[in-house]
Amino acid sequence: MVETILEVNDLHVSFPTYGGTVKAVRGVNFTLKKGETLAIVGESGCGKTVTSESIMRLTTGDIVKGAILFNGHDLATLPEKELRKIRGSDISMIFQDPMTSLNPTITIGSQLIEGITQHTHKSKSEAKEVALEMLDLVGIANPSERLKQYPHQFSGGMRQRIMIAMSLVCNPSVLIADEPTTALDVTIQAQILELFKKIQKETGVSIILITHDLGVVAQVADRIAIMYAGKVVEIGNRQEIFYRPQHPYTRGLLRSVPRIDKEEEALIPIPGTPPDLFSPPKGCPFMARCDQAMEVCDHYYPLTSHINDHHKVDCWLQDERAKKVTFATKG
Repeated sequence: MVETILEVNDLHVSFPTYGGTVKAVRGVNFTLKKGETLAIVGESGCGKTVTSESIMRLTTGDIVKGAILFNGHDLATLPEKELRKIRGSDISMIFQDPMTSLNPTITIGSQLIEGITQHTHKSKSEAKEVALEMLDLVGIANPSERLKQYPHQFSGGMRQRIMIAMSLVCNPSVLIADEPTTALDVTIQAQILELFKKIQKETGVSIILITHDLGVVAQVADRIAIMYAGKVVEIGNRQEIFYRPQHPYTRGLLRSVPRIDKEEEALIPIPGTPPDLFSPPKGCPFMARCDQAMEVCDHYYPLTSHINDHHKVDCWLQDERAKKVTFATKG
């Protein structure tokens, strides 16, 4: 049985504002297995970045409820001093825009070496050797020369490779990648995704990938969690989500993605907009945009239906008392 390395239980994160409290994450549950890639997918504003930042306690919101279990510790309540030992060493994060994550006034080498010496007992010379190995691992040629250069001397794709190297220098168990390919062109995006697969194979790191791009998910994810309005509404492996989706929102996402093998088919956008998270609906948050909504959807949040041991969905359509609706996509 594959070991569970991270477990998020009933996570709630809110943002107090002058206009009220934004309930950005509302009872999120998922596990991350050793050596797997879990993708968290959804529209902008669904809570996926807040969820990922909450794992490292980097969010500006308040964790009002829930547990984030890692190596016997609850990261949601761990003292800041203890948490700093875990950040960067056991759990690392890659942010969306590498240029804003790298210090433009310091060389790449200095930034890599500082991360290593902060979290390990290695000397500066030993840290330099690790930095050279990491740059080589992520495919940057002439690493000894590149260490002396500044971020502006690299392309966007190269800077993202440097961020990946920086996140791996301390050999973390978990790597969180928040929209790591969004700012890159399609060719560089493909190279970065291949790099993730290579790194996972060589290091065994577990990856949480935050994205809205189902094309990216199809290439690298083992399991997929679909988020909507601060909740995980469906979770399953790649085959289940792409070929046997059970939630109307998941189906809507799939219908709105262009496919090169079906050029003649028109894209079907999801109508409407996500609900206001200042005052979330008490029932299913997707009801107003769902063409299969029932009266019960308006009054009660759906019970979780277990399609099988690892495929779960929060939808009244899957309740045994509801009329069965099937949906499948042809490969």
